[in-house]
Amino acid sequence: MSAEGALGGITPAWEDVRLIRDIVVERLSTEGGRSEHRRERGRAVIQEEVRAWAHKRVLAGQPPNGALEAELQTRVFNSVFGLGRLQPLIERPDVENIEINGYDQVWMRTRTGELLRGEPVADSDQELVDELRYIASQAGRSLSTTSPRLHMELPDGSRLAAVIETTRRPHAVIRRHLLQDVTMNDLTANGTISDSLRAFFVTAVRARKNIVVSGAQNSGKTTLMRGLVALIPPHERFATLEQEYELHLDRLGRHPHVVAMQVREGGSEYGPDGRPAGEVGLQDIVRDALRMNLSRIVVGEVRGPEVVPMLDAMTTGDGGSLCTLHARSARDAVERLVVLCGRYGIAPDIAYRVIAGAVDLIVHVDLLDDTWREGGRRLRYVREVVEVAGIAETGRPTISDIYKPGADGRAEPTGVPPVCMPELQRAGLDPRWLQSAHSTWHTPPARSTAPLRQVGA
Repeated sequence: MSAEGALGGITPAWEDVRLIRDIVVERLSTEGGRSEHRRERGRAVIQEEVRAWAHKRVLAGQPPNGALEAELQTRVFNSVFGLGRLQPLIERPDVENIEINGYDQVWMRTRTGELLRGEPVADSDQELVDELRYIASQAGRSLSTTSPRLHMELPDGSRLAAVIETTRRPHAVIRRHLLQDVTMNDLTANGTISDSLRAFFVTAVRARKNIVVSGAQNSGKTTLMRGLVALIPPHERFATLEQEYELHLDRLGRHPHVVAMQVREGGSEYGPDGRPAGEVGLQDIVRDALRMNLSRIVVGEVRGPEVVPMLDAMTTGDGGSLCTLHARSARDAVERLVVLCGRYGIAPDIAYRVIAGAVDLIVHVDLLDDTWREGGRRLRYVREVVEVAGIAETGRPTISDIYKPGADGRAEPTGVPPVCMPELQRAGLDPRWLQSAHSTWHTPPARSTAPLRQVGA
């Protein structure tokens, strides 16, 4: 079967793609063999099955069409080893986020904030669910009525989140990290940090300060985290602990001793502790990491019970650990940590003391999105940096502003030296960097964007 299109008047029908994909997957699973040869063998099997499909088509009276067969091979390969109809979307170099609200409501947002509408990624909501289940199964994950939520890393390093059953229609979001190998120079050039912040961060990491990066969703926390981790000396052995792999620091080659750790989902049965059998949570791998002779730990995102062992690691370790946290301001990040601790039996007064002893710096990032107007820009930047310096008489942490939002919202030094200034100076910080006269921002030029465009997938 085929549909009207641009390849000699026709394009492969997706029902044919799914049919051939199922045959190819079955053949590959039956043949077995080494996993590193599976893609190579898969191409050969796909070619055989497409030739058989084309032969039947000719026998039915249709003329040969080499372009049609080539396109069918590509679509089948993407369906077996990629994301099927989603594959062309994640291959777009300018797309940062993909949001799917049902099979026919597909939206893409570019790095500059332009909103694009894409073509349907399935022929029905049920077909979309089936495709998401297939993608999950390839990574050893599941999506079903008993497990209606999916969170996983995609082969290119993007993160997929999907929900079914609890919504009227299936929803999926793919978040792509377009900047993975990030340095302080990169962040300075793209307007995320100033020259002053770059000098401050270099010495803060060198001085082994424990840093929390806070911000709203999609504000650039992970990107800034990558830049900070890039400052860790290459010889150090540290671990990255994440719900789903996002940082990918073990793939960059910058740190040969990095240990990348990820949680593991449990099965459908529950153990005596009430948790899914075989589940390994973030709090578990934080505890595991503390026994692996590490100089630092980097927690991708703190949002649950891992907060307790993470703060413990910051308190008892040699310092220099980092994490990200959802919060509306640097000070709100402290309250957020207290709330998380309270969920796991730690009283607020104790939580405040633990936080005061564990956290040295909180860096808050923000997102300016002015793309609603012609010529507006979309810019992520550091808004404030505060120091947590012990406990006050009130029983709460003493918090002082090192950088506060300037007139445009971007962080400017207050001129007040932090308590840890002697350590930063030993690590190479020139005190003049903490004066407003030495704070320079490099802002990328604004790009004109249209509010909405319809594009093909």
